[in-house]
Amino acid sequence: MKTTLVHAVQNLFYRLSDILVQHFSPSGRNSDLSFLYRHIDFTELQTMLQYRIRNRNYFAQALVHRSYLSSIDQPPCDSNERLEFLGDAVLGAVVADYLYREYPKGSEGELTVLRSRLVNRKALAYYAKELHLWKYLLLNLNPIHAGDKGSDTILADAFEAIVAALYLDGGIEASRRFIQVQIDNALSGGFLDERANFKSALLELTQSRGNGIPRYTLVKEEGPDHDRTFTIQVIVQNTPLGIGVGKNKKEAEQAAAEQALGALTTEQISDPLTLTTTPLP
Repeated sequence: MKTTLVHAVQNLFYRLSDILVQHFSPSGRNSDLSFLYRHIDFTELQTMLQYRIRNRNYFAQALVHRSYLSSIDQPPCDSNERLEFLGDAVLGAVVADYLYREYPKGSEGELTVLRSRLVNRKALAYYAKELHLWKYLLLNLNPIHAGDKGSDTILADAFEAIVAALYLDGGIEASRRFIQVQIDNALSGGFLDERANFKSALLELTQSRGNGIPRYTLVKEEGPDHDRTFTIQVIVQNTPLGIGVGKNKKEAEQAAAEQALGALTTEQISDPLTLTTTPLP
């Protein structure tokens, strides 16, 4: 029954693909973007993407940042923002499908947290940096002046646009393969194994379950001024779920949030992405 349902959903998704391709043409104002081709090394781009491009317009569009539009003296074209919108949806669907299949014992809350870690802006910027996507972008913005946060936003948006270009050019399987490679590379490179922001993860989990916002309270503060130790408790819906100790409040809050995640998790996921710990006694 489950297999039949999955196949039905997949078939519906594929039928919708044709409709989306028609509505997300490379540009609403100029469908011929060949005047941009000379600025893009498509041979190198294909090598980077590990994909043979059929329609260059999709990828030219995906690389156009809005800051570049003022320098175009050809017929007006659009930035990559429409493709960014589509790419965000494709990325979310592919990653959700990946997690559903890879972690059959994961609860809805756990899968929500894991998906957030794989598709948040920091992760997307990381994927883009690993691909050296910046050197392909068409923009009139000095990355030094943009600042780290601004650069990450531009890269994350461009990554989503590239996902959309792959989807429009090669279908869902092309985008799925590309996304899977980025996730696998991130895992093997250790990016997603770093210590998580447990406070953010706990907030995402409690909100996904309708449990509201976690509240952190200082239980005690000990030691001399130069060597203080803080103990903080996290409470969700008036229920204490974790206690953390640290040399500053931020560290103690993270430890408390990590323990609370364990308390809220009823099934363990044996994987580097897991956020679960030993539940409170």
